Amino acid sequence: MTLDTGLVAEIRAAVRALQGAGLGHLSALVAADSTLGREAAAQDLMAARFSDLGLALDRFEVDPALIRDLPGFSPPVIEDYGGRENVVGLHRPHAQKGQSLILNGHIDVVPTGPADLWTGGPFVPRLDGDRLYGRGAGDMKAGIVAYTLAFEALRALGLQPAAPVILQSVIEEECTGNGALACLARGYRADAAIIPEPFDQSLLVAQLGVMWLTVEVVGRPAHVLDTAAGINAIEAAHALFGALRGLEAAWNEPGFRHACYGDHRHPVNFNLGRVEGGEWPSSVPCAARIDVRVGFYPGMTIAAVKQALEAAIAQAVATDPGLRGARVTVRYRGFQAEGCTIDPQDPLLEGLRRAHVQVSAKPLADLASTATTDARFFILYGDTPATCYGPTAGSIHGIDEWVSIPSMMEVAEVLALFMAAWCGLEQR
Repeated sequence: MTLDTGLVAEIRAAVRALQGAGLGHLSALVAADSTLGREAAAQDLMAARFSDLGLALDRFEVDPALIRDLPGFSPPVIEDYGGRENVVGLHRPHAQKGQSLILNGHIDVVPTGPADLWTGGPFVPRLDGDRLYGRGAGDMKAGIVAYTLAFEALRALGLQPAAPVILQSVIEEECTGNGALACLARGYRADAAIIPEPFDQSLLVAQLGVMWLTVEVVGRPAHVLDTAAGINAIEAAHALFGALRGLEAAWNEPGFRHACYGDHRHPVNFNLGRVEGGEWPSSVPCAARIDVRVGFYPGMTIAAVKQALEAAIAQAVATDPGLRGARVTVRYRGFQAEGCTIDPQDPLLEGLRRAHVQVSAKPLADLASTATTDARFFILYGDTPATCYGPTAGSIHGIDEWVSIPSMMEVAEVLALFMAAWCGLEQR
């Protein structure tokens, strides 16, 4: 559907009129601590929001038994899914004329770090100029607010999409993606999916795979009178991460790269995210554990990545004198996420580019992301073209995370125009 200039102007004005309400919704979401296992209060807000938009509501717990054997499943970081729900709002048209659409966002946020490092606190929304600060403001509660404003703006004009629209607020995007996978298992499919991740109004065309692994080392304790009599498990664990760094360097070599990342400065990153170990300051530590995040290219399978990681660790154990005699175990939990790409000429992307130009009068840049998003589930397992397009944000996963409110509103305008053109419109 092609929108005439008058309708474009009306839709954009309807979105802008909702800025105050949008800021209020965002502030309430940021104030709701939705770190892992604590998503319920924020999901209650989303359920109320979807109901206010006239959407049919579907709330359901993520059940590992229903998704454990599906492609894309990741071993949980915490096993208890009791009371931890996805929230889905369903719009059904009077008569379907256009193409269906999923608007997906994750409600979970990462840990805050020390609260006293934040200006005002991580869950105290703070407006300073055109930025709203707080954990999750950018990643990605502003994106969720943007897609609800887009839908609401059409309603304010007495219109609604002439095709099914599925609004999803999911859990666990930051560690497994099992929330989005549970939506697929529940049967949710559409002709396209958009996730308003905070990618500075760029258009996702590729994303890396991500794997989490735990390396456990058992050495040999000894008194510090003779440290050579022991095997220092903490030092051994660091040596093993050094061996993994060698694999990281090899995967960043130009000849190994996926074509989408040929010009990237350093696409593959291995991150030592957590270290535990030791028993007593005056004893050579016997046990240590490291948790590592590994990036890898689209087209690399989970099995091949595991094989490469375990081979690098085994080689280090066999050749490093400091590791001789240590017992090393590799375990996997959290992300087991394949990389993926989307055709840059897909109609979904072309439609978003047109809507973006209508709002910003600037071309839309393509992005090959070095992170992962829930887009992989739609692309790889859901037979649904998907991309990410969201607002400008900063200090994501850091201290004093923020989002640009003007960019959130621009994204809402773009999503409203895209929805109108993609789904078609009918009277409410």
